[in-house]
Amino acid sequence: MRPGAVVALVSASVCVLGFTPGPGPVPLPSQMADTGGGTQLITAQAPDTDATSGTVTWWDLRDGQWVQAGSAPARFGAKGLVEGQSRKQGTNTTPTGLYRLPFAFGIKAAPSGTRTEYRAVKESSWWCEDVDSTSYNRWVDPLPADCRASESEQLSSYGTQYAYGLVIGFNYDEPVRGRGAGIFLHVNGKAATAGCVSVPEDAMQRILTWADPDRKPHVAIGTTDGATAITRY
Repeated sequence: MRPGAVVALVSASVCVLGFTPGPGPVPLPSQMADTGGGTQLITAQAPDTDATSGTVTWWDLRDGQWVQAGSAPARFGAKGLVEGQSRKQGTNTTPTGLYRLPFAFGIKAAPSGTRTEYRAVKESSWWCEDVDSTSYNRWVDPLPADCRASESEQLSSYGTQYAYGLVIGFNYDEPVRGRGAGIFLHVNGKAATAGCVSVPEDAMQRILTWADPDRKPHVAIGTTDGATAITRY
């Protein structure tokens, strides 16, 4: 029998038997313990806790299946990642965990199609990081008397990074003083971050036009495996 005939016969047999390819890789959100209960999710995954780079991916839940909507290279804290519940302020670490996304902000105007609440950054806009202030871990405009400028961020001072940003709800709803403040998803600077997650500017624009508050997007930050594996959250 000619070799070509053998190939044709095998192919025909496969079809007759009704063979179909095996299932593909399980989407990362489907491996997670919790995705926040919405139908949109951002995952920020690093290889390990010492890493300062990894991948941010955004996902949609469609007909019960998580589908990747986009992906971009990401940067993390200069000192890597740490479990969010044990993080300490000023350590340049990115907190792992699952968090909501309270609102967006930026020095530049919101990209066309942005549906998330978007606050325009002015010279009077600050993020209070003073542990002694009643406004700890909050956007303030203007800076209140009990929040020291030396312990806070004037958002307009970061023209590149805060061109566009999303607040990550780490230590936000019931702030624990000293755990950390001002953790955002924002545009890349020159290198690793002080604890935020950053992506290229075009990716940040795409995320802002993709995010739909009615679909309750969350962000999960973690490592590939180990105690801070993203699948734990």
